[in-house]
Amino acid sequence: MGERPDIDLTRPSAARVYDYYLGGAHNFAVDREMARKAVELWPDLPLIMQANRAFLRRAVEYCVARGVRQFLDLGSGIPTVGNVHEVARRVAPDARVVYVDHDPIAVTYSRNILGDDRRTAVVQEDLRRACDVLAAPEVRGLLDFDEPIAVMMVAVLHFVPDEDRPADVVAAYRDAVPPGSHLVVSHATHEGQDAEAADSHQDLYRKRTATPMTMRSTEEVRALLAGWEPVEPGVVHLPLWRPASHEDVTDRPERFAGLAVVGRKG
Repeated sequence: MGERPDIDLTRPSAARVYDYYLGGAHNFAVDREMARKAVELWPDLPLIMQANRAFLRRAVEYCVARGVRQFLDLGSGIPTVGNVHEVARRVAPDARVVYVDHDPIAVTYSRNILGDDRRTAVVQEDLRRACDVLAAPEVRGLLDFDEPIAVMMVAVLHFVPDEDRPADVVAAYRDAVPPGSHLVVSHATHEGQDAEAADSHQDLYRKRTATPMTMRSTEEVRALLAGWEPVEPGVVHLPLWRPASHEDVTDRPERFAGLAVVGRKG
């Protein structure tokens, strides 16, 4: 696989924990231990993660259907099965994707998984440093900022605390991309959840990882989209965003403790 960067194997990584939830193999014992603890606190977590992945697929397909051929996947984690470029290329073989993550081991795994694919690139950077992300040679070399770009922020903004001004982070990418670009967001929420379970889950991430979680309400998530026009149906629970079929709609959408929205820059 190549030389691994120095990492702290005593502390879980949100990217590798997510990889474990999705059935990936790029995680360590400490990540699996935390994931199992999280599922004990919140038994629906595997279903929530699957619903989040299904939303990503539908959102990418939506963007491709509207002519988008470029994707900037921020906080991408490890591109396991069903990743952005795989979904996009089923319809658009020329789709180009830049994956961005700050976790060094996630970046190393990603580069090895993607190999010599010339239409993908991986950048190790913190999405909060938008200027550095946007100036990265991989980003500038692969993406054309005169053409629409889909900015993917899937299951990542809840790791940006209020003091880091997540709305400003989103706005920085909005200002960098041209009209016709899209923003894809999913975000953990406490709405409709057992308050004790939600607090325990956030506490677990706060104590165990370097990326504490901040669950937000529908209104708080909507506020992050200033300057983006939400497409129908707006901000909704994960399974309710343009479900592929009626069978995919649950009678308890709040069970999936995540909100989903796609915005368009006019």
